[in-house]
Amino acid sequence: MITHTDIRTDVWYSSFLPAQFHSYARLMRLDRPIGTWLLLWPCLWGLVLSHSLDLQFLSFAALFIAGSVLMRGAGCIINDLYDQNLDAQVERTSTRPLPSGEISRKNAFLFLALVLFLSFLVLLQFNSFTIILGLLSLPLVAFYPLAKRVTWWPQFVLGLTFNWGALMGFAASEATLSLSAFILYGAGLFWTLGYDTIYAHQDKRDDLLVGIKSLALYLGEKSKLFITLFYVVFYALLNIVAFLEGLSVYSHIFLLFVLCHALWQVTTWDINNPANSLTRFKSNRELGLLVFIAFLAGSFS
Repeated sequence: MITHTDIRTDVWYSSFLPAQFHSYARLMRLDRPIGTWLLLWPCLWGLVLSHSLDLQFLSFAALFIAGSVLMRGAGCIINDLYDQNLDAQVERTSTRPLPSGEISRKNAFLFLALVLFLSFLVLLQFNSFTIILGLLSLPLVAFYPLAKRVTWWPQFVLGLTFNWGALMGFAASEATLSLSAFILYGAGLFWTLGYDTIYAHQDKRDDLLVGIKSLALYLGEKSKLFITLFYVVFYALLNIVAFLEGLSVYSHIFLLFVLCHALWQVTTWDINNPANSLTRFKSNRELGLLVFIAFLAGSFS
């Protein structure tokens, strides 16, 4: 019996989306929005650091929200097309639309094309530098699902992919990239190494059986120590970004709450409890919000 999944049937879109489209919504993980939040927050961090709070900021933020929903969905479809046979062997993923047979591979490919087209339309609303930057992320989107077959560090590849938005957030306003943008990108990378290693501990038994690699398996009982180190580096890099951007002391004060939240995750995490791992992983939505608040607070002297 699956006891640690967050797949639900009473989802937010069930009241207005026709039933025949529910499987496609699940294919995009619209029923599990945590991945969209984790993709979105780095975009908004970069944006709030490089742009004043005005109507254009809100316009850019809306575009990043739409783009995050679509590109997270596209990444999930690509992942499921690669992993259809593997997912059928893993308890937590066996009920997904492709391995369960709800959606054919042909229809999944056609739907992927539609989602990528809509994502491109969103991207075209930005300046040319940001458009090019967005297109450069596509190889990472395509490669990430394969990383767990060839390296024990697929979380590193995920970090490179999911935090690309930090660069795009800066570029949307400045049409260039500063040192702060790259350091913020690095901070997000270490954040991902932490939260996705926690997430990977849900599947370590099944991953061993089917030959999937992950930091959860590679680090084993040392995971808590390394995740603590990842989060401390994440915190330190965020402070460097705040300093380079000339943010006020309020930013550094609020970043202490980020550190406390990250350390709470690790100290209360039961490494062998899949449900606990899922809860700690999902709490990173709030951690991302805390970073955003810290940068926002720091913009006021």
